[in-house]
Amino acid sequence: MATVTHVCTLDYVAKMLGEDPELLEAIVYNDDNLTYGAIISVYTGPDDTVTALTDDGIDELKDMLRDDDQKINTRIKALSPR
Repeated sequence: MATVTHVCTLDYVAKMLGEDPELLEAIVYNDDNLTYGAIISVYTGPDDTVTALTDDGIDELKDMLRDDDQKINTRIKALSPR
């Protein structure tokens, strides 16, 4: 596994992919959806975090979104984000 040198926030990834940020939050809420280490929690304060993805995580997310059909997307949207 290559060394991670940067990550992208989930909001930024949503903008890059033209996807709903809430959909992406629902997907990454379940750690089993992406490979271990693809989802990063960045602490911005004592009690504040921002979710970010590695490049591999972004690629996995793209694959998942491309392969999913509308029924699965609807079901994931119904899940509550972290």
